[in-house]
Amino acid sequence: MVSYRRILLKLSGEALASNDQSIDPEMLKKVVNVVQSALDLGVEVAIVIGGGNIFRGANLALNGMNKITGDHIGMLATVMNALAVSDAFERHNIPCEVMSGFSIGGGVCDSFDHKKAKNALSEGKVVIFSAGTGSPCFTTDTAAALRATELQAEVLLKGTKVNGVYDKDPAVHSDAIHFKEISYSDVLSKNLRVMDLTAITLCKENSLPIRVFNINQSGDLKKVVEGDKIGTLIRG
Repeated sequence: MVSYRRILLKLSGEALASNDQSIDPEMLKKVVNVVQSALDLGVEVAIVIGGGNIFRGANLALNGMNKITGDHIGMLATVMNALAVSDAFERHNIPCEVMSGFSIGGGVCDSFDHKKAKNALSEGKVVIFSAGTGSPCFTTDTAAALRATELQAEVLLKGTKVNGVYDKDPAVHSDAIHFKEISYSDVLSKNLRVMDLTAITLCKENSLPIRVFNINQSGDLKKVVEGDKIGTLIRG
């Protein structure tokens, strides 16, 4: 039984990379397989992609780069990732559309339009959102919360490299505590770094649940859309 009919999947740029490669073909195949498992269940899938595997403006900001310039470069990095993912989908006969938060000429991709995006989803296409919100100073986490709200998605799924939300980094602290479920308010008060605070607040204001799960664990997205309590649920 499918619990969700329309989902928004937030993918970090790092989910597309392996070792020192900015975009790893094997990781692209993994994303294709993960998304196909949801499509096979009749679920409508939208994706917001980060760009951290290609560019991180914060590092250059420490060395004098203007933050706004860095954010613009970072948004362009997400467009590169989105085009790579869309190409992988098309090579596996998965129809998709790429939309950008700001206008890009030359037929590269369309600008974001929530009505066109909803229509594409209803036609069975995967819609990939790039360039964040289209404005500097906002992360792709916030873009994911915004796009999910605009599309009336039933849940925001954040695919990470760990199986949910912890009170501290489980890769560093062996005693890190895993949360099966946690409220928006507790995420904010505990300053947990699963998503930026603006994104969490936007989800809270729109009663949009967030489920954080391990994108690298085979079959977990399918289990999530079928209602299994995998990872961490943020709500309430």
